[in-house]
Amino acid sequence: MAIENLIIIGSGPAGYTAGIYAARANLSPLCIEGYQSGGLLMLTSDVENFPGFPQGMMGPELMANFRKQAERFGTRFISKNVTHIDFSSFPLKVYIENEEFQTKAVVIATGAATKWLGLESESRLLGKGVSSCATCDGAFFKGAKLIIVGGGDSAMEEATFLTRFASHVTVIHRKDTLRASKIMQERAFKNPKISFIWDSEVVEVLGQDAVTGARVKNLKTGALSEVPCEGFFVAIGHEPNTSFLKGHIDLDPKGYVILPKRPTTVTSRTGVFAAGDVQDTIYRQAITAAASGCQAAIDVEKHLETLH
Repeated sequence: MAIENLIIIGSGPAGYTAGIYAARANLSPLCIEGYQSGGLLMLTSDVENFPGFPQGMMGPELMANFRKQAERFGTRFISKNVTHIDFSSFPLKVYIENEEFQTKAVVIATGAATKWLGLESESRLLGKGVSSCATCDGAFFKGAKLIIVGGGDSAMEEATFLTRFASHVTVIHRKDTLRASKIMQERAFKNPKISFIWDSEVVEVLGQDAVTGARVKNLKTGALSEVPCEGFFVAIGHEPNTSFLKGHIDLDPKGYVILPKRPTTVTSRTGVFAAGDVQDTIYRQAITAAASGCQAAIDVEKHLETLH
């Protein structure tokens, strides 16, 4: 069995950029991109903040260009999911169902999935006013009334950020207190453009071809009400795609890959590197994911030189 120089697990900006850099370094990387290739940008309609595209670009189109560029330099692709791995000995082993692949190095770029409310109306209106990223999509809502669901630091941060564009932001939270840090709470409470609906959950996002509001249920009284809005943001967290890594490399309590030697992309396991949202709890942008994919490929190149 031939031993690969590098296997990249996952795609999206991090995985594809790692492929571009590793292929240009003559490493002939194998990218196991998953059944849902392209990452979260495949769910994004307009991407206006990626440098080099002044007119903006559709998320899927941008990811198709990333992939073509990686392929042009010699990255090979398998569009299936990794089912399990074995990093206990060299060479490292990666499995797709019962098929074993051996490799000198691995870049984990499996990303993090947005936690959604799970409403049919929410998924139907995704990209038509429903979003999970204020910094990505806030600028589309100048002068609009917006709703944001959540009560943690990221929800308060996003609510505050959205007031730069929106005429008003309504925060809807299941409880009567926020779990956000005191400083983030104070910032939101002091902002005249932010109001709160407590002890409530959204049961339906309203609108046919675009968001027009939300149907909200008070959890204490059961009363239903409708809150008009033109944009609906969900900020209840992210779930890193790392379940297959548990027990193999160090993860933090939320499941994100720990990088003990930042700013490098080295993980707790020799020869294993991580890039993109799978290790990023702060920025979660296409550009930062791509940057860490570049870093990972360079780190792999240096690591492989030590093996000779």
